[in-house]
Amino acid sequence: MDPRLVTDPALWPAILALLDEAFAYMDGRIDPPSSLRDLTPEALTRQARTGEVWVVGAPVACVFLTPRPGVLYLGKLAVAASHRGQGLARRLVNQAEVRARALRLAALELQTRVELAENQRAFEAMGFVETGRTAHPGFDRPTSITYRRVVVF
Repeated sequence: MDPRLVTDPALWPAILALLDEAFAYMDGRIDPPSSLRDLTPEALTRQARTGEVWVVGAPVACVFLTPRPGVLYLGKLAVAASHRGQGLARRLVNQAEVRARALRLAALELQTRVELAENQRAFEAMGFVETGRTAHPGFDRPTSITYRRVVVF
């Protein structure tokens, strides 16, 4: 199953369902709660216009790609529980690197929550390096970790 770029709003409900299922384990673990609760079909349409939405399969995995100055930002990287352990997240990250090269962007960037040590280990295993920590508005402690991976041209 190769990643494919999607722009068809008919897929938005399936992508939202995938994200809901894949991010459910975060409920009660992260503070503040995930921005996923604010994700709507309209927001997906905006993402498809200002960036890209990539999926694998029906979809069983997805990632949002957004160009930012010097980097390609990866958001909402998710794999359905039924398809974990098959390298789908790695395939999507590798596709992001292909896109970053095409866009002449020097790095991939993403964020994960401080509480999600398993995500941190997964991103580090894919070659990402911590570059900073940030706090959501209203918090006096770091809530997110920023990671980068250099794009090889």
